[in-house]
Amino acid sequence: MTTKRRGRWAALAGACALAASLATAQTPPATDGATNAAAAATSIAANIDAYLQAAVRDAHFSGSVLVARDGVPLFDASYGLANIETGTPNTPSTIFRIASLTKQFTAMAILQLEEQGKLKVDDPICRYLADCPKSWRPITLHHLLTHTSGIRNFSSLPDWDEDLGLRRYRRDELVDLVRGLPLEFTPGEKHKYSNSGYHLLGLAIERASGKTYAQYLHDAIFAPLGMLHTAYTENRELVPGRATGYYSRGTRFVGAPFVDPTASYAAGGLTSTTGDLLRWDQALYADTLVSRASRERMFTAFKDGYAYGWRIGEAYGRRTTEHSGSLNGFSSYLLRFPDARVTVIVLGNSDRMSAGRAGRDLAAIVFGAPYAQPARSARDVLWTTIVDKDAAAAIAQYQALARAKPDDPGLNENMLLHLGYDLFEDRRLDAAAAIFDFTLATFPTSSGSYDGMAEIALDRGDRNKAAALFKRAVALDADDDYATYRLARLKRGGKAD
Repeated sequence: MTTKRRGRWAALAGACALAASLATAQTPPATDGATNAAAAATSIAANIDAYLQAAVRDAHFSGSVLVARDGVPLFDASYGLANIETGTPNTPSTIFRIASLTKQFTAMAILQLEEQGKLKVDDPICRYLADCPKSWRPITLHHLLTHTSGIRNFSSLPDWDEDLGLRRYRRDELVDLVRGLPLEFTPGEKHKYSNSGYHLLGLAIERASGKTYAQYLHDAIFAPLGMLHTAYTENRELVPGRATGYYSRGTRFVGAPFVDPTASYAAGGLTSTTGDLLRWDQALYADTLVSRASRERMFTAFKDGYAYGWRIGEAYGRRTTEHSGSLNGFSSYLLRFPDARVTVIVLGNSDRMSAGRAGRDLAAIVFGAPYAQPARSARDVLWTTIVDKDAAAAIAQYQALARAKPDDPGLNENMLLHLGYDLFEDRRLDAAAAIFDFTLATFPTSSGSYDGMAEIALDRGDRNKAAALFKRAVALDADDDYATYRLARLKRGGKAD
């Protein structure tokens, strides 16, 4: 399966689970004022561990977790392997790629430089960029910080995951990917997530500070806070203790394609640990890095709940500041409850279980709110049936489950597409074709099913059939950029994969 297919369907399918096996929503025993604080903390830790043990067993979780109150860990543990090939376990000191959690550090650097008088958030980005397009002249650093610039997100380009995202870049080369594209909307008019904007902020940091992005963050943030295991490194050096990212294929892990740090940079290039991120979290309560006024600006939402590198919201009746991150084989989440001084940090090195889902459930445990234990997914159940029997048996099993639980959210198109691509990657082409056929019969508007059938046709050397199938996908869904891209490659006579 191509990474674009994986990326497109991962968000919904990752949460799929059989309703029949899903644990009943649980509410941990509430504690009253007479309960000993140590006993309460022990109970929370036990419930968190039980949740994560289930996540490892049934949801392929691998990573490190830290939950703290007032900066003091209530739970700090790791699960799974940092490197499967060497059998190296994850530990609290394991270093993970934190993906888009990087954005909050980029935002902090901008605010620091503003306080130093070296830039202003209302400055136009063209002040810091050579050969700035005319259409970008109204765009300010504020627009970039809040994802309201209208600049196309380079990581949403149709060939990003298969090709562009796996390259190594100079700063200007990455800008060139979107420099000539029209704005998607008037700056400030809408909110639309754009990694391109944070890449440009990195350039502004370098121009204003006179330092590299890596050196500025080290000197102004990491070193002052004692974040000894956090860095931006783009020379591909081996980092002792760094986890490897994994995708899942059926019920097994496979190595995820490596994304060069230059392709993520100030939008998602940092590596860190749970302990270092707790130091960062605590610094956000004080004037250590910037003034209170700047911190308040950082956490003031502009549009759609997005502030400067943070999403602002509410959960369990409490105000939250949070952000998630996802990069090939890595999933990260930092969730803060500022009024309660509770922090949840989840860093994972597998693609199956969302760090965000885990983080929200762990917060529910802390606050005594309902949550659901991770359960074995329908995808895994059907995969096992195919491996042990065949696709026909799995399809019959799906139909029986759907009859028994017609409202089960886990029995959906996205889950079936993931299953089909897992089978394709595992070279079980006949089984994959059967699953894609069944998906289309069950969900007639499934353009992704035609994409899958086209991939199988290409693998079997039938380019004409593949082109026809991609055309049918686009006819069903004009926004299927993946099919459009592959079809264009076929028309040019280029290599489609």
